[in-house]
Amino acid sequence: MSNTKAYAAFNSKDDLKPHSINRRELGSSDVQIDITYCGVCHSDIHVAHDDWGMTVYPVVPGHEIIGRVKAVGADVKNFKAGDLVGVGCMVDSCRECDPCKDDLEQHCEQGMVMTYGSPDPHQAGEMTHGGYSTQIVVDQDFVLRVSEDLDTKAVAPLLCAGITTYSPLRQWNVKAGDKVGVIGLGGLGHMGVKLAAAMGAEVVMITTSPEKGEDAKRLGASSVLVSKDESAMEAHAGSFDFLLNTIPVAHNLDPYIPLLKMGKTMSLLGATQIDCHSLGLAFGRKVIAASLIGGIKETQEMLDFCAEHNIVSDVEMIDMQDINNAYKRVMDNDVKYRFVIDMQSLKAV
Repeated sequence: MSNTKAYAAFNSKDDLKPHSINRRELGSSDVQIDITYCGVCHSDIHVAHDDWGMTVYPVVPGHEIIGRVKAVGADVKNFKAGDLVGVGCMVDSCRECDPCKDDLEQHCEQGMVMTYGSPDPHQAGEMTHGGYSTQIVVDQDFVLRVSEDLDTKAVAPLLCAGITTYSPLRQWNVKAGDKVGVIGLGGLGHMGVKLAAAMGAEVVMITTSPEKGEDAKRLGASSVLVSKDESAMEAHAGSFDFLLNTIPVAHNLDPYIPLLKMGKTMSLLGATQIDCHSLGLAFGRKVIAASLIGGIKETQEMLDFCAEHNIVSDVEMIDMQDINNAYKRVMDNDVKYRFVIDMQSLKAV
């Protein structure tokens, strides 16, 4: 076992605090990674606060991990010490079910092994712990290559926010010339705008806040549609090839469904309750779908696409010791657009 510094939640109410965890010894197919940066995802907060009712404490969050390979197991051929790598939302799966064989490990029929908060298949009776720590050991098949040409700290959120928005854009075949609406400008929405624009789409930022317009255009949107403006919404009716809905709170879909062309899709990314009337879908054969993350193959594809188009997240850097204030600011929607932790700060704890 390797003793590792970390920050953990010990219950749903108290602040995260310094902690020590045991990482497993390096196995023959494992990669040991010294973590340099870790993004802060809203899912981290949900798990720390037990909002989904499944947290096992203590839990070390963090699934947007960037680091350098420190050591590799004897059977590892594709990574070596010093390589810049990433780890996203999952660290294992059964590898044998149909989804796994189709490179959709996130839909593993046995359940993907999440980077934190899952029973650890390598350590009996233990749970997985994430990137709010100085190092991690991960099976080589769940380690991703990261380009040295990108701003490394700003790559971290691509491992969750990036793939969460990239996957539905690819699944629903967004292409050059399509009119794509991105609903909500936050951690996910700002990545949706950047990625769809890089794919050649005409991107419209759909928001309740007109003041976000200039920032949306800076990120790549061609125009802004204020959803509270009924006449503007009517003017865009039946004109969108795809809608990417990133709203993170319960809401009604009825105002957005009329924007879609016949037979086109709105994909939901927020883990929340939604409401709509079926007639809005029936007239026009419109589709409401939802998307999770992507598999390892698609996540690597996303990272390579971002390297090709020089796409990273807009980030604000924090020290590990600032995490509790960062959580408060995320819940207050007070960040543009993702926090990233400099993990060197944890070494001083």
